[in-house]
Amino acid sequence: MQNDTSRWFWPRRFKLKMGHHLDSPETKRIYNEQIFSEIAPRYDFITRALSFWQDSSWKRDLVDALPARPQPFCLDLACGTGDITRLLARKYPWGDVVGLDITEPMLALARAHNAQGNVQFVNQDMSRLAFDPATADIVSGGYALRNAPDLARTLEGIHRVLKPDGVAAFLDFSKPAGRAAQRLQYWILKIWTGFWGLLLHRNHEIYAYIAESLHRFPDREELRGVVDGKGFTVVSSRRYFFGFVELLVLKPKQDSPE
Repeated sequence: MQNDTSRWFWPRRFKLKMGHHLDSPETKRIYNEQIFSEIAPRYDFITRALSFWQDSSWKRDLVDALPARPQPFCLDLACGTGDITRLLARKYPWGDVVGLDITEPMLALARAHNAQGNVQFVNQDMSRLAFDPATADIVSGGYALRNAPDLARTLEGIHRVLKPDGVAAFLDFSKPAGRAAQRLQYWILKIWTGFWGLLLHRNHEIYAYIAESLHRFPDREELRGVVDGKGFTVVSSRRYFFGFVELLVLKPKQDSPE
C-alpha cells in the first residue's frame, strides 16, 4: 500500500482531455470542476511553484488595492483554498466575506484552513451568482475570470451584484497583444506547466490547462473592451512577472444601463 506522501506525488491519472471541453460554457464548467477537484490537494503548492513563490505577494497586493470600508459584504469568486478570502476577512474584520467555488474538494480545504469568524464558503458557479442585486461592496478573484465558464455572463453577474460604489479586483494571467508575443508566452507556459504536470501527476496536460485557457481568453486590450462593454471602468492595473500576470481593479460605470 502506498503511503500518504506517495499518493500526493503520484495521484490517479486525470483522464479528461482539454480539446472541446474548453470550447463551450457547459463543457468548460464540467472540465473545471473535475480538474480542480483533481489538483485540490496540491493547489496551494502549485500556485506558488508556478509563480516562483510570488503568488502570495500578488494576492496581498490585490487586497491592499481595495478601499477601506467599515462593514463591507465581500464575494471572492473561484476562491479555491480560500487564501484571498481569508485576507479579505482580515482586512475587513467587521465585514462579511463569502468565498465561492464550484469544486467541493477546494471548499473542504478552504474550510479546514479558515480561522476567521466572518467567513463562509459556498458551492456556487461564478457565472450564476445567486445573490441579490447591488448587495456586494467588494468582488475579488484570483485566476477567476479566465476560468469562468462564460466570461460575458460572469461579468454581467458581477455588475448586477455590485453596489454602484462597489469595487472589483482580479488577478490573473495576462495575454499580450500580437501573435509573436502570444506564441512565446504560450510555449513558455506550456513547457513550465507541463514539467510540473509530469512531476506531480504523470500528466503534462493537467497544468497546461493554464496555457490553453489563456489561448482562448481575450488579450489585454480586448479584455478591457469586454469589461467596458459590461459596464465597468478599469481604475488601476499592475503587471507582474514580465507581464505574464496582471492585477485589474474595476468599478461600475455610474451611467451604465441596467
